[in-house]
Amino acid sequence: MSLCSPPSHFHLSNAVVSHYHGPDLINLPLQCPQNPKPSLEPSASLKLTAAPIRNRGFRLNCLRSDTPISIAPQNGDFTEPKIDGGGGGRDGGDSSSGGGGGGGEGGGNEEDAEGEEFGPLLRFDEVMKETEARGVELPLDMLEAAKTTGLRKEFLLRYLALQGSVWPLGFLMKYCSMLRNRMLADPSFLFKVGTEIVIDSCCATFAEVQKRGKDFWNEFELYAADLLVGIVVDIALVGMLAPYARIGKPSISHGLFGRVQQACAALPSSVFEAERPGCRFSVKQRVASFFYKGVLYGSVGFVCGIIGQGIANLIMNAKRSIKKSEEDIPVPPLVKSAVLWGVFLAFSSNTRYQIVNGLEGLVEASPLAKRVPPVAMAFTIGVRFANNIYGGMQFVDWAKLSGVQ
Repeated sequence: MSLCSPPSHFHLSNAVVSHYHGPDLINLPLQCPQNPKPSLEPSASLKLTAAPIRNRGFRLNCLRSDTPISIAPQNGDFTEPKIDGGGGGRDGGDSSSGGGGGGGEGGGNEEDAEGEEFGPLLRFDEVMKETEARGVELPLDMLEAAKTTGLRKEFLLRYLALQGSVWPLGFLMKYCSMLRNRMLADPSFLFKVGTEIVIDSCCATFAEVQKRGKDFWNEFELYAADLLVGIVVDIALVGMLAPYARIGKPSISHGLFGRVQQACAALPSSVFEAERPGCRFSVKQRVASFFYKGVLYGSVGFVCGIIGQGIANLIMNAKRSIKKSEEDIPVPPLVKSAVLWGVFLAFSSNTRYQIVNGLEGLVEASPLAKRVPPVAMAFTIGVRFANNIYGGMQFVDWAKLSGVQ
């Protein structure tokens, strides 16, 4: 519909074109052949407003109308008009439009902040161009995410670099999404896992020798079981609290299980996980994350306790079937030992490692650590060393008090 050629049933008694030029507003009368003379009738009128020149935006408002029509171009080109339903009066539409603009600006700021951290969002054709140039095939979930939502450039570049690593890292990056997503979000993830295993093994040995004293060799099977289970637990402790890249949209089941799954997926990976654009967490979610991780830690501890203590009991029984000694200690109960592992991980380990993760996040986000990365690595070694010393000695105390060992 032309502004100067309205249909016969559409009468524009007074039309004005308003153009912003700097701080001034210029109103120009709009003359149409069908309405050459201005009319004083209090009928509907048309107001065409041009936004500041740098934005090239126009707003088309029908005065005394309940539905303003906003035409907001992107990149200088006109797009399909957006119709804002203002409720109730003449001014309602304008206030609604203004609120929407503010929200859009806030979303743009979040997008820019995320782009600064993980790079721009690449479209599917850009992702395929990069992967084809390097002769790499993306996993199915990353390929689907590239088609639907796009992939962050930093995630793509990190994956392309890591998938070509030596075995087994390159193999795991391709076929183990849990490891891949954590490596994409935190390149130092493997360093933290390795540090945890080495420190825990050394600290556990030191703590066991100090606590058991002269009975250490008589109770060596218990130490070996603790060490074996400890290595598996170390991987779980670091992995469960590590931040991970949320790629694409997770598949959610229907019904009650689906709602629970969706609620758990929305929780932060740890209580003190840093907020990022698109990943905002409330206080309730952070508190819920503590208990949720406690349940996971307790489950891992119970299963590992069954396996580790079961192996230790088999070794002890086989050893005593060959040669019995008066210095032999009673065989620890299997289920009770597993329950101890579960309770210890759910409460003690969960609390301590949540604090460790929070402290590591503060140091890694500091300007000094960003300029000198070894600072964060040295802090990781120090804080995990202290944590393991205390945790190893505490576990022996818990085992003694509970009568398991």
